[in-house]
Amino acid sequence: MDIQHLVDRLEQILGESRRIPMSSNLIVDEDRLFNVVDQMRVSIPEEVKRANRVESEKERILAQAHEEADRIRELAKQEASELVRRDTIMASAQQRADTILERARREAEMMRAESDTYALDVLMKLEEDLLRSLSVVRNGMRKLEPEPPVESPPAEPEPHQDNANS
Repeated sequence: MDIQHLVDRLEQILGESRRIPMSSNLIVDEDRLFNVVDQMRVSIPEEVKRANRVESEKERILAQAHEEADRIRELAKQEASELVRRDTIMASAQQRADTILERARREAEMMRAESDTYALDVLMKLEEDLLRSLSVVRNGMRKLEPEPPVESPPAEPEPHQDNANS
């Protein structure tokens, strides 16, 4: 039986009791009162046991909650550490990739400059060879051209003979 209910019954018994005139004393039904007190004696240990069980259950739940909180905290620390490690690795990899890209850009620019210089050298040599060949071709053509006829000075007219003189 619930201890609160038994206390309510005690109050009810006292409330139903008669007062002794000119005093604060009551005339109480002794059997009813002892009956409730006996029930209290039986209930109180049961209530105390139940309270102890509730208290120990509360302690067990709190201990479990603390263990769970510690476990979650440890997992969070591990995960944060892993994320920091991954972030560090990613930053390092990104820095390495940037370095490799920069080196590749420099090398490509240097190779482009070298190939431009080489192409210019080849083209200049080709131009020289072509100019030399053109000169040879022009000289050959000049040699093969017929020489223009030398024009002779106009001849002096021959003296005319008079027919009359003859």
